[in-house]
Amino acid sequence: MVPRYTRPAMLAIWAPENRYRIWFNIEALACEAMAELGEIPKEAAKTIRERGDAAMAAFSQADLDRIDEIEAETRHDVIAFLTWLAEKVGPDSRFVHLGMTSSDVLDTCLAVQLVQATDLLLTDLDAVLAALKKLAFTHKHTLTIGRSHGIHAEPTSFGLKMAGHYAEFQRNRERLVTARAEIATCAISGAVGTFAHLDPRVETYVAEKLGLKPEPVSTQVIPRDRHAAYFCALAVIASGIERIATEVRHLQRSEVREAEEFFHPGQKGSSAMPHKRNPVLSENLTGLARLVRAAVVPALENVALWHERDISHSSVERNICPDATIGLDFALARLAGMMDKLVVYPEQMAANIESLGGVVHSGEVLLALARAGVLREDAYRIVQRCAMDTWRNLGKPGGRTFRENLDADPEIAGRISKEILDAALDSRSHLKAIDNRYELVFGEKGPSAP
Repeated sequence: MVPRYTRPAMLAIWAPENRYRIWFNIEALACEAMAELGEIPKEAAKTIRERGDAAMAAFSQADLDRIDEIEAETRHDVIAFLTWLAEKVGPDSRFVHLGMTSSDVLDTCLAVQLVQATDLLLTDLDAVLAALKKLAFTHKHTLTIGRSHGIHAEPTSFGLKMAGHYAEFQRNRERLVTARAEIATCAISGAVGTFAHLDPRVETYVAEKLGLKPEPVSTQVIPRDRHAAYFCALAVIASGIERIATEVRHLQRSEVREAEEFFHPGQKGSSAMPHKRNPVLSENLTGLARLVRAAVVPALENVALWHERDISHSSVERNICPDATIGLDFALARLAGMMDKLVVYPEQMAANIESLGGVVHSGEVLLALARAGVLREDAYRIVQRCAMDTWRNLGKPGGRTFRENLDADPEIAGRISKEILDAALDSRSHLKAIDNRYELVFGEKGPSAP
């Protein structure tokens, strides 16, 4: 991922220094387990740990250059690292990587990195959830128009809209927790995964120390269905980001103006038009979501490796693992900040509800007539006639509001009382079940109506 969309903490997870630190820890833990089993001298395991820890603590650009120099000759990244480590550890390095294969180190390391990345993403999701909950509680009773097909439908609550996004991101968090558990898998099983040269207890020991679980059958590599499921989870989260970003983009449109991204002092919207206040953050999030989702197909195609292993997945994962997690980390942090500072215009929301002359209340009037004994088909015809007259003549001389058309309609006169019609045209009636929804989403009703 380009630096513009990269945050330092996530970048550090995918930096070579962190990767080599994990590689060493895997090797050292395996040596410690072998020493406990009596397979190598305990003093050798101690020397490997102490000298390796010291080398990793002093790790510098010179060490990176040295590993790269060795790899240029060996054309093998793990062997290059092991050669560098042997230079630091000395003769006892002969016990390092005993019975192991490269994938034991690479796949277990990737699991650790993905767990580290996931923990950051979970923190990011918590920030998004906090921002959405604040909006949901602040605007629980802020009436706004609901839209279907982009067309005014019936009134709803802006807080309820935010509660819906909150519920989605709560599900996304659960998905990510599940994906973390599935990806947190260790393989120390040797060539083709048979443990021919390793005691399975070494794998168990390493897995426990790293907070992982042993892969039941690793076939030399951890099966990539786990990774495919992980990136699918990231993609679903990205789609949730795009859904709320699209909502903000539409609400900020000039003809809507119900909410907008915070516009910083000194910020410029256009190089040519000084009046512009563009939804640049939500548009950016829409684009980043596409990049995160782009990792899904390659991850799915990585599942079908040849026999016990090949490395067709390797080049893919070297790209999608850092890029998808770095991109999602940035997107979630941006989303949390955008929603925390979102500017909401309740007055404009109220104005938009009535901007069509009251026709958005047609459903309630239809129900009122049906309850009064009018056949539903007849009630629909009557209400639609009044609504369409309002729609066609909206803003024209002599044009009447929906209520005026209802009052003038001879098929309505005497059917329902003024009080019932007033209630049918009251937007607040659409919030009567809102406490129930808030209890389902948040476990509490939230603020009472003012």
